Amino acid sequence: MSSQVLHPSDAAFGAKNLLIHVSVPEQKLRLLRGLQTVAEFPVSTAVAGVGTAEGSLQTPPGLFRICEKIGEGAPEGAVFRSRRLTGETGSADAPEDQVLSRILWLDGLEPSNANTRERFIYIHGTNKESLIGQPAGNGCIRMRNVDIIQLFDLVETGALVYVDDGFPRINCPENMAVPSGF
Repeated sequence: MSSQVLHPSDAAFGAKNLLIHVSVPEQKLRLLRGLQTVAEFPVSTAVAGVGTAEGSLQTPPGLFRICEKIGEGAPEGAVFRSRRLTGETGSADAPEDQVLSRILWLDGLEPSNANTRERFIYIHGTNKESLIGQPAGNGCIRMRNVDIIQLFDLVETGALVYVDDGFPRINCPENMAVPSGF
């Protein structure tokens, strides 16, 4: 079977034709429509780096889809535990990394990151906004709360997410090659 390169005009990118590109080296998330940047946000990926091992607390690289959007209509700063609203508001003083405002739950599309959903890897708001822009998370991709709310409203379930660790992808499935640096 020959390799197929996904193109931003393909239906796999969703009805809105959007792709989320997360650059781990830059600690930035870009929302792309085709090859144009629609929005750009600072993020925090894992302090432990990139990887896919269960319990590693690392951000998995590669291609994903948003399998669930959680939190529509929740107030900014609302706390989620096990993907359910607690009724609490997040606090920068809380010792733990709180999941706040919105959750975009990721599902891995490559054999190397197929365990992502079971690892509960999300793009989510955080109570540690002062650390945004540097690796500081526990595997998830953290965003400022106002930013995750904006992103949540722009994307749909099924949208593609590419987490770029800065290294060429060599383990893409034959039918899902992604151009390096995309």
